[in-house]
Parts: sequence; structure tokens; C-alpha cells
Amino acid sequence: MFYPFLRRFFFALDPETAHLVGMSGVDFLNATGARCLLAAAVPPDPRQVMGLVFPNPVGLAAGLDKNGEHIDALAALGFGFIEIGTVTPRAQPGNPKPRLFRIPERQAIINRMGFNNDGVEKLLANVARSRFARTGGILGINIGKNFDTPIENAADDYLSCLERVYGVASYVTVNISSPNTKNLRELQQDTALDALLGRLKGAQSRLADRHGRYVPLALKIAPDLEDSQIQAIADLLRQHRMEGVIATNTTLSRAAVAGLANAEQAGGLSGAPLRAMSTAVVKKLSLALAGEVPIIGVGGILCGADAAEKIAAGASLVQFYTGFIYRGPGLVGEVAAAIAGQRRV
Repeated sequence: MFYPFLRRFFFALDPETAHLVGMSGVDFLNATGARCLLAAAVPPDPRQVMGLVFPNPVGLAAGLDKNGEHIDALAALGFGFIEIGTVTPRAQPGNPKPRLFRIPERQAIINRMGFNNDGVEKLLANVARSRFARTGGILGINIGKNFDTPIENAADDYLSCLERVYGVASYVTVNISSPNTKNLRELQQDTALDALLGRLKGAQSRLADRHGRYVPLALKIAPDLEDSQIQAIADLLRQHRMEGVIATNTTLSRAAVAGLANAEQAGGLSGAPLRAMSTAVVKKLSLALAGEVPIIGVGGILCGADAAEKIAAGASLVQFYTGFIYRGPGLVGEVAAAIAGQRRV
């Protein structure tokens, strides 16, 4: 009940300024023990996925905490797992501002951030300070390539990040689906993806021996895929024995927001207009994977029913980001209750 009043304040600010102010506020409430003002406790609903036990199936999607600066405060809101990043080997500023735009009439956001982050070494330092990570919380780390790394050398960036984050991550997400890094989505094509997954799985095996622990790998894919592409990706996920797939990233489609202010801004569209598209990909992936690779459903979750729909379509876990902006921390408990209710039916 408290968040709608806060949202009026945040939406009066520039979106990036609002993000900084909001994250500072979450940190403050967590530090002072007043986080109950934002969200109620979420009852346990453990799920075993990717060889990990998640306290509940509701996760924070990558992008909100790119550098891992707010892990403990976000985890305290009841999320069963937190995914930070996207992180790249070297720090980079991202695309020029403005690069983040709201479409409130459709509960949507367009972003063209461009993997702005402080680099993998800064992220590791932040993770080291996090109590959540030290005490067994499920922490995903989302990795990408630097904007100026040629696409033919992209695997080198992913391998560099994987090697650096392996020791502290619960799982690692390979992001090849952002529309805001030039040519990145080319890595979803058959030959390129086959080669990338082969190198990553080889590195994973070597790192598991070195660290004495096996860290699962998940692939994050786009919603803007033909059925034949979804089937080809599913085949490669099974062939390379990937531990998970995250469906989906943002979309380039503007059909659901045409004619509205900011609709023609370049970048990826997230929020309510993405729901049906992303759920359709989850359903097609679920059929193609036949239970061999678990799916994390993300895209357009603005209420508990949206999340339950993802689970019914074949997802094992869910994540959201834009829904957090529009609905606030209370969405965590609402989504958790809706999914738990499915299990009781």
C-alpha cells in the first residue's frame, strides 16, 4: 500500500535518477531494519532447479543491480534468488543518455543502456562485501561482452568473465540476447552458438576441477525468435548439457505500444507488452526441451497471475524487473503466493 505513493515521486524524476534514489532508499531501509515498510516476509517454498535449492521460485532479473551494489537489501525483500549484472570484463559507460524511457500507459519500459557497468573486478569486490553471498544465498551472475570487442572474439569476453566470477556465483547466465550491444544477437545463430557453448562448457569443466564445485550455466535468449530458431537453440542446449535457459530478454517489437510517447525510442521493450510473447517462447521451449533443461521464465510479470502463467507454460522459476518498478516490492510476495497456490491445486 505504501509503494503507490512512492512511485508518484519516482515517476516525477528522470528514470535513471529515480533508479539511483530508489536503490539508495532500499539500502537505507535494510540498514535501519525498516524493510518491513516495503515488503512482508515471503513463506518458504523451496524448489530444486539446476542442482540448486532455491528458497522460493521468485527471482530478481539481471539489470536492476548491474554491479552487485545492493544485493543484501534486495534479497531482504523476499526474493528467492538475485541475479546481478550484466557484467563485462572491462568497465564501460554504456550508451549515451537518455537511454531509459517509461511507457506508463502500458506498464512498460524501453532501455538502451548498453551493458553499462563498472567491470568484473568491481562486481567481485561488491559480492565479497555481501552477507547474502557469504551465507549461501542463491546469487546468479549475468555475463556479457564489451561493446568494442569484435563479435568474432566475443567468446573470449564470456570466458574471461566466467573464469573471474565462477568462484562466487551460484549460477552464471550467458547473455547473448540484449538488443543494445551491436551484433550481440548474432550469437544466437546455430554455428556461433554451438561454438560458444562448446567453449563455455569446456571452461566450466576445468573450473569445476579447480574450485571443487560445479556452477551451473544458463543461457538467456531473446523473445524475437522464429519457431525454427527456438528449436535449434533447444537442440544445442540439450546437446551441450546446459543447466538452464532464461526466457526471455527484452523485445524489439513495438506493436503493443505503437503511437504512445517514447514508443519509437531505440532499445529493448520490457513490461506488460512482453508477457504473451515471452510466455509463448517458454511454452515452445518446454515442448522442445522435454524436461531436459529447466526454464526460468521472465518477461511481463506484473501480477501473480502472470507468474503462474509462466509456470503453467513450463518454467520452473520466474524473474522480474520492470514489474518491480511498476508494482514495487510487494510484487515478490504476490508472485510467490500465486505460484505456491498452483502447487496446492
